[in-house]
Amino acid sequence: MSAESEVRRRIRERGKITFAEFIEIALYWPQGGYYSGQEPVGAQGDYYTSPAVHPAFGSLLAVQLFQMWREIGRPEIFTVLELGAGNGLLCRDITTYAKDMPKGFASALRYICLDRRRPNTLEAGIPNAYRVLADGVPFKGLEGCILSNEYLDAFPVHQIVMTRDGLKEVYVCLEDNHLVEITGELSEPDLAGRFTDLGMAMVEGQIAEVNLVLDEWAQSLSSALERGFVLTIDYGRTAYELYDFDARARGTLVTYHQHVQTDAPLTMIGNQDITAQVDFTSVSKAGEKVGLDTLGLITQNKFLSNLSLDMLQQRLASQKLSPRQMLANRAGILDLARPGGLGDFKILSQGKNTGSPKLWGMERLEEAASFVENLPVPLLTDQHLSLPDGRSLEGEPEFEVFWASPEPGILGEGKSTITE
Repeated sequence: MSAESEVRRRIRERGKITFAEFIEIALYWPQGGYYSGQEPVGAQGDYYTSPAVHPAFGSLLAVQLFQMWREIGRPEIFTVLELGAGNGLLCRDITTYAKDMPKGFASALRYICLDRRRPNTLEAGIPNAYRVLADGVPFKGLEGCILSNEYLDAFPVHQIVMTRDGLKEVYVCLEDNHLVEITGELSEPDLAGRFTDLGMAMVEGQIAEVNLVLDEWAQSLSSALERGFVLTIDYGRTAYELYDFDARARGTLVTYHQHVQTDAPLTMIGNQDITAQVDFTSVSKAGEKVGLDTLGLITQNKFLSNLSLDMLQQRLASQKLSPRQMLANRAGILDLARPGGLGDFKILSQGKNTGSPKLWGMERLEEAASFVENLPVPLLTDQHLSLPDGRSLEGEPEFEVFWASPEPGILGEGKSTITE
C-alpha cells in the first residue's frame, strides 16, 4: 500500500486526520514514504545539506567536538551520536579530520549513526563508527555529544490557524475523492498551551506549525546522555521571530521536489519532502525542563566563523589545486556560511553536567584559531557536491547560489537547492 493509499484509508475510517499524521505517513510510511525511497540529499535528490557542500563543515564540527571532549576531562570513550545520519558523510568527514588532532582524541572517539531506516552508507570501514537502526534513542550513560543536523525539521508538525471563532486546527480529509484541507477543533490542548507557555498570541488569519513531540524528544536525549553536549543544527528561528505575523502569516510549511519548492503538500505524496522551520525557543525550553542547559544559539555563519572557516578559505591558495578544483572548494566553503542560505541556519548548544564552558563555536576565541592553524585544509572529495557543476561556468569565476523560493524576501526559509 502506497503512502497516499494509507492516507486515504485512514481518512475513510475516521473522516479526517491531523496534518501531523498526514506528514508522518507521507515521510515515513514503510511502503513508499519519502524517506523509505532513494537518498533525498544531493544533486539527484531534492535538496542538499551542509555536509554535502564541503568537508570543512564536518572538519570544524570535529574541532568543536575536540574542545567538548577536553572540557569534560578527556574521557577514554567520547561518543558522538548523530541523529538521522543518512548516508554517513558527516561521520566520515568528522572522523577523518579527528585523525589529525592531538592528544588521543581520535582513539577516544566513538561515532554512532542513528537512523529509522537503512540508507546507502559511507561510514563502512571507518574505525569505531557504527550504524544503529531505531525509532527512538536507545542509549544510556553516554559521555560525549548528541549531534542533530537538519533532523528536527523532518518531525511531523500540527498546523493551526487563528479564526474569528478562536484557534482551530488544520486537518486533511476527502472531498469528491480529492484530498483537501479543512479546519476543526484542536486535537490536542497542548497546541494552545504552546503559545501560552511562550507568552504569545496569534492574529486572526495567521497560520502556524507546532511540533508537539519536543518534550518527549528532549527527554530521550537527556536520558541517553550522562554527561556532555547536544548540538542542534537546523533552519528555524526563535519563537518571537518564527511566529511573527507580519513576516510569516502563512506559517513555514514547505515542500520540495527535485530542488524546486513546490508548496503543495497534498500532491506527490511520498515523492517530495515536507518540512517546517524549527522553533528554537521551544527546543531550548524543552531541554531545560529535563536538565539540558542552554549554552548558546548562534547562526551557522557565526559558528563556523568562530571556528576559523575564514582561515581555511584563505589557506586554500596554498593548496596544489587546478583552477576548477580551486573554484569548487572556494564555492563550497563560501556556501556553508552564505547569508540568506546555509549561513542563516541556527546552531543550538546545550550541556548536561558540563557547567558553563565557553565553546569555541559560540564565541570568537584566539585559542580556536591557533588550534585550526595547525590542522590541514579539508578538500572536496568525490563524495561531496561540486557546486559549480550545477550551473554554467561561463563568465566571471564568481559563484552564486540560487535558493528555491517563490517570492522575494524569503531566502533561507527552507532547505538548500542547486540549479541544474
